Amino acid sequence: MLYWALTFLVVAIVAGIFGFGGIASASAGIAQILFVIFLVLFAVALILRAVRGASR
Repeated sequence: MLYWALTFLVVAIVAGIFGFGGIASASAGIAQILFVIFLVLFAVALILRAVRGASR
């Protein structure tokens, strides 16, 4: 998922350089949403690993 967030970020940067403001804005928004989802899933995985490790 982090790969897709970075891909949309690169698309947003390239679109911004060439003056496509709407595409750049949409791609940046998608990248931001994917990055937040990645962070949430990463935090959940860390918590579950800590809980599972403590019970063993």
